[in-house]
Formats: sequence, structure tokens, C-alpha cells
Amino acid sequence: MGCSGLLDEPLQNVQKVEETDYTETENMMLLVYGSYAQLNDLQWESFPTISLRGDDVNPAGDQQPLIQTDLYAYDRNFWLYNSTWLNLYSDIIYWHGAMEELMKYQEAGANPALTNQYIAEMKVMRSFELLLLARLWSDILIPTSSQPRELYSVELSTFDEVMQHISDQMDEAIPNLAAVRPNQRTDVPGGISRYTALAVKAMANLEIKNFQAVADATGEIIADGNFSLQDDYYQLFKIPGKLSGENLMELQYSDYGTATGTVNRYLWDFFGPASWTPDVSGAGGGWGFWEPTATYVKFMLDRGERERLEATVLFTPDGIAQIKSDPAYATLPSWISNTSKDGDVFNNHPRYKFLSGKFYLPSNQLTPGRFSYGENKNMPVIRYSEVLLMHAEALTSGATSSVMTADVAVNTVRNRVGLGALSGVTLDQVLDEKYAEFATEWGIRFFDLVRHGKTAPLSYEGRTYTDADRFLPYPLPQEDILPQLKADQP
Repeated sequence: MGCSGLLDEPLQNVQKVEETDYTETENMMLLVYGSYAQLNDLQWESFPTISLRGDDVNPAGDQQPLIQTDLYAYDRNFWLYNSTWLNLYSDIIYWHGAMEELMKYQEAGANPALTNQYIAEMKVMRSFELLLLARLWSDILIPTSSQPRELYSVELSTFDEVMQHISDQMDEAIPNLAAVRPNQRTDVPGGISRYTALAVKAMANLEIKNFQAVADATGEIIADGNFSLQDDYYQLFKIPGKLSGENLMELQYSDYGTATGTVNRYLWDFFGPASWTPDVSGAGGGWGFWEPTATYVKFMLDRGERERLEATVLFTPDGIAQIKSDPAYATLPSWISNTSKDGDVFNNHPRYKFLSGKFYLPSNQLTPGRFSYGENKNMPVIRYSEVLLMHAEALTSGATSSVMTADVAVNTVRNRVGLGALSGVTLDQVLDEKYAEFATEWGIRFFDLVRHGKTAPLSYEGRTYTDADRFLPYPLPQEDILPQLKADQP
């Protein structure tokens, strides 16, 4: 009650729309930069909510509802669900507002091609996060404006309707976007391009099993020849991988190469070791909340993998002992150690046996004078290897392509990490390759398995998965204010 007077005070740090001069078209870039800042501002709790389930990763740490989520026991009152819902919808509403403002600049005489490009970029951002929302909750609300109150009355769209909407939105966006790699853009280095939109279109059509549309969209990316895989898989997730020619979408962070001052970073502490001996003395650790599974480690050992296993999993002594306790893995390759390639030592801790290598930045890659875990590291979102393997997935599911065969697509990915070529690849082999390539990233493994009904691997290490476990329940606070959600619950 004592704060009620604040509601009557003017908003701080907000420019009134009626004071905007839409003839000053150079100010459009402020909307663009703001939109990318919104995309990059991925809250730490959203990533595990999106990416947790699957036989590739465990929620280490002490968040019991997160642990229960990984066991397919969902608590609709868990704050992470509600926060993720709000985070994604807040982004989408923001981008609608930016698009509405850009249209006013266009009406005032701004370059139509340029405003259409910027609007198209925001459509891609919006569509990608709608994809994430639907993957988590199935039937969702599709905003059509920047007015949050609209959500109180809009009807729920089914999972398939959301995916078709995304595909249609990408068809609108693609003609207005530059046909360049994101790292070739000079106005917004690493920004969205035509290929990002094609990849998002492929991802949406994959979910509704329109495999020919997937093959066509990924085939267009491949045929243009602008992308290639970064040679060193390990460094792809480190500083040398920033703005890699492999990335079609990438969240960007920076300490601007200075020992002090402004820094934009993701909260990498979530993934970091709670106990380690870094090569650079004083380098900070983290919470140890993201743990690759023993199941994944054994899968990779069975395949004779080194590069991707070494890049994905950081071992502790207890983790090594756990794997060796299985007689089938009593003798491990000599390179498996609790010391990374860069000399950082990962010690035992009660929260975890393994740590995630893709979210690890070696202490010797920190900018001198910076000590926060992972500082200056980017986060890949969509990679060219995913485009290749989506192409193969579509072809082994019945689609056709004159651009590239499934064998060539899969073997291109395998060749990077020194694996032998396959011939006559099957869907199961494609899904195995995706498991090896994308473990711990963006829930790709879980969504692949449930999409194809190949869910047996999800019942592992004491878990039991059923088809009823595919989607999370709507967050309870959202049910309380959005009647459509409550009506949609069984």
C-alpha cells in the first residue's frame, strides 16, 4: 500500500511516442539495436527450461522442481516455468512494438526496403521464440500487436497452427533479408539474414512433419554455398568460435577487450564448476547446475568419439570412476581426464559428476583482468551442422532433394570430427548423429525423439517417459489470469 503513489508518477527512462520525430530515419537503428539487445538478453532460467529434458543432460544442483522436471514430474507452480513464459512473451511483445514503430518511420518517408528488412529481422526473432514456446507448451497464444492486454482475449492456437504461422511468417520475411552469412553483415555483425529465416522455417516444418518443406528450405541454404563447418569443434564454443561462419543465429556478449568497465554477458555461472583449479589463478567458477549424462558419455565412447565428447563433457574424478564402475567401460581412453585441454582442473563436488564443455570458457581465454566464469563468450543458437542434419532428417523421412543426399549431409558433419563415412544412412543414424552433435544444446535431442515417436531412450537412469510428458503444464500464475489456458487443461 505504501508504494501505491508510485503508480501515478511518470515513467522513468521512457521516451513518449508522441514526442518521436519519425522523419529522423537514422534513429531507426536504435530500434534495431534494442531488438537485438532483447534477443541477447536470454535470462538464465529460460535456457534450462527449454533445454533440460532428454538423455543428454541432467539438472545438477539444488533446484528440486528442476530435478523433478527432468524426471517428467511437472509442478505447474514452479517459478522457472512462469518466468520462462514471461521472458519469451515479453520479448515478442517488445518486437511487436519495435515493428509498429518502424512502420511509422516508413509512413514518414523512410526507405521502404530498409524498414522492411528490419521488420523482417524482428519477425525471425519473434518466430524463433514462438517456436520455443510451442515446443514447451503445445497450444499457445500468438500476439498480433504490442498490447499485452490483447492476450486476455486471443484464442489459443494449436501446436500445428503455430508452426504453420511461423512458416508463413518466414515466407514473408525471406524476400526482405540479405542473402549473406550473419558474420558478413557490417551494419549488425552476426545479425539475422535470409539464411536464419530459412533455418527457422525448416525447424517449424520439421515439427509438423512437412519434410519436403524442410528439405527445400535447408536445400536452399546448402545450395547457396555460403556456409561451412568450423574446423575445430572444441573451439567453436570458445572465443575463436565467436561469429563463426558456421552460425546462422548466435547470442552475442562482450567485455570489449578491456580489463574493467562495461560488460555484456550471459550468466554462465549456471553452468560453471563449483570446485575447480583454473589454469589462470583467480578465475571464477559457478553453480554446477548443468550436467551431461553418463548415458551420453557411454554412447559417445561406443562410437569411438573423442572430439565431440571432449568438447561436450568435462570430467571430474568421481565422474571417471562412475563410468569405470561399469565393467563394459572399465578401461577408458587415456585422454579422458579431469584436466581440460587448456589446463583447467575440475574437482569433485557433491552436485555433479560431469560438467558441460559447450558452456565452458577456458580460463586462459578470459580477457586479462576479467575473472567471471565464461565472460566474453557467445552462445550459438542455430548452426550449419543443424541445417545439414535437418536436411538428412527430411530426406530419410521421405522428402527428396537434388541439392545434397542424406549420406553427404551426415558425412560432412562426421568428417569434421574424424569419423568414417556412412552409406545408406537411416533416420535412426541421423538422430544418433544429432545426439552426438547437439547434446546439451537447446533441447534438440528431446524434441527430435518426441517428434518421431522414438521415445524409448527417454526412459533412462531411473526415468519413465510417457507420451503425456511431452509438454509442460501452463504456469499456474498464467492460468489464473488467462482463462483460455485453464480451459485448455485436461
